[in-house]
Amino acid sequence: MAAGRTIDVDEDGNVLSVGHDGMRHADVRARLQWLAWLLDSSIPVPGTRFTVGIDAVIGLFPFVGDLIGVVLSSYILNEAARLGAPRALLLRMAFNVGIEGVVGIVPVAGDLFDAAWKANQKNVRLLDAWLERPRAAERSSRLFGAALVAGVALFLVLLGAAAVALLRALAGLF
Repeated sequence: MAAGRTIDVDEDGNVLSVGHDGMRHADVRARLQWLAWLLDSSIPVPGTRFTVGIDAVIGLFPFVGDLIGVVLSSYILNEAARLGAPRALLLRMAFNVGIEGVVGIVPVAGDLFDAAWKANQKNVRLLDAWLERPRAAERSSRLFGAALVAGVALFLVLLGAAAVALLRALAGLF
């Protein structure tokens, strides 16, 4: 066991929680839930039931705002890694942050997407699910990772086929 970690087990030897650097899971989870709320849902939109967070507001500043948002979102990812989350789960969480960052670069539409996507709250829910039921969450994340790799591979094959078709069409013009 690493220094600074505490493990609580029940009478059957099942792990209940693991503390890191003197913090309990409950403390870390509460802090991450608050941060996700602040970044994604802390500001009510008047006259609606919708909320946005400071991440969407920061994102209004082109590029720099989106970069700051990704850095803040990455903190949740870092904490998940410190808690020992498996690579498959971290990949899924990084995907959420990546989508938020890439789409967020598009002026106005990206900010609207960011306000609706709520990557930070998604990531905290994923982390909570893993902490509650590690095997089920890890299996789900592995399936997501496999589907993501297959989707990217299919996209690249279709992109290559489109490039070949375009080159043939261009060659036929001459």
